[in-house]
Amino acid sequence: MQSDLRCVGLRKQFGAVKAVDDVSFHVSPGEVVGLLGPNGAGKTTVLRMLSGILTPDAGQVLACGYDMKEDPLAAKRQIGFLSGDTQLYQRLTPRELLHYFAELYELPKAAAQARTTELISSLDMASFADRPCDTLSAGQKQRSNIARAFLHDPKVLILDEPTTALDILSGRFIVNAIREQRDLGKAVLFSTHIMSEAEYLCDRIVMIHQGRKTEEGSQSEIIERQSAGNLTDAFLRAIGE
Repeated sequence: MQSDLRCVGLRKQFGAVKAVDDVSFHVSPGEVVGLLGPNGAGKTTVLRMLSGILTPDAGQVLACGYDMKEDPLAAKRQIGFLSGDTQLYQRLTPRELLHYFAELYELPKAAAQARTTELISSLDMASFADRPCDTLSAGQKQRSNIARAFLHDPKVLILDEPTTALDILSGRFIVNAIREQRDLGKAVLFSTHIMSEAEYLCDRIVMIHQGRKTEEGSQSEIIERQSAGNLTDAFLRAIGE
């Protein structure tokens, strides 16, 4: 079975506003693709259509070969999604949260226990795994959210600005966790406003502006096409700034 994420001709309109207009790209196994664009470019709308939260007005989404429209449950089972505004159940501990979502994912009890233990260890959550979520720092909450997205060992990860509002150490930890998932063969798509993250993490980049794709390729390819000296300048040229 394919272990990739594909979208073809995605369109989404809210009233008179074309939020996403004919966007197509793919994310291969063992690859991190960064989705870059200014505020209001349509990034979050794209990610929510790819994860099955929003229904496109037109276009197709395929997760590991499963069509999001024709077989949404099978498609969503392939995806771990972290939205930019994901909230935790404040009275639960991270460990309880993971057990709760394991039930929603219908993981066998023994497998859920083992996976929870594995994630708490790999994401360095042992010191706060049994504290209520409302007592956690922003970085600890985001690690808990990442653990929830990783819990069912999905083949595709869709992460909407996973390091927003984190300090440099917490942000670096999340970035390294994403690289580890890439090295395990996952297809990873994430959006970010932090150009240094994109430079460090991404194998390829998709740039969108005003709902349309303006560039796609490796950093070196984009920099060369835009006749720029670095990724930031290439980004600004691609969006016409």
